[in-house]
Amino acid sequence: MKTLVVGANGKIGKILVDLLKEEDKHTVRAMVRSAEQKEAYTSQGVEAVLADLEGSVDELSKAMEGCDAIVFTAGSGGSTGADKTLLIDLDGAVKTIEAAEKAGIERFIMVSALQAQTRENWNEHILPYYVAKHYADRMLLASKLNYTIIRPGGLTDEPGTGLVQIEENLTRGYIPRADVAKVIVASLDDSRTYKRSFDLVSGEAQLPEAFNGLA
Repeated sequence: MKTLVVGANGKIGKILVDLLKEEDKHTVRAMVRSAEQKEAYTSQGVEAVLADLEGSVDELSKAMEGCDAIVFTAGSGGSTGADKTLLIDLDGAVKTIEAAEKAGIERFIMVSALQAQTRENWNEHILPYYVAKHYADRMLLASKLNYTIIRPGGLTDEPGTGLVQIEENLTRGYIPRADVAKVIVASLDDSRTYKRSFDLVSGEAQLPEAFNGLA
């Protein structure tokens, strides 16, 4: 399965690209915004494509040509304002959904945020981020795509353990970015994750058995 990683220069994106590069059953294309980022990937033997989430749907659709799946793990980052959150985390995600439909790609994995589906549980300090994630997720749910929405808890840079907890409604928890990337890879062709949304934190279950709670 050839997978386009949108947000390949982000912390989760970089880990995910490395994992997919080493997978026998998957290949990867990294979507980045700058020529410097593209060169960094191509020098490592990774296919990369230039595209901007603030660009057009047609531009994004062209970047996806020849792929079988899309992973959206892009974000505006904590140092930007609400305007960039709106443009990247919401509109950029929605344009990526529209582009996938335009390109005829059915498989789509969205990296969202813990409890993005429940307004009452949003973190008051980053409300614009949660608003963006909530409505981007809703647009994906309303699409015809074979989606998986992964809602990780607080993200850390600690080494991954491979031990996770996956449920449809978890109220709190943390997880290393490395383990989020592992769950994305495991989700790509696991039918238990098709048309499903779930919260994700560190736990005690190994993959792929951790998906059993979704059955």
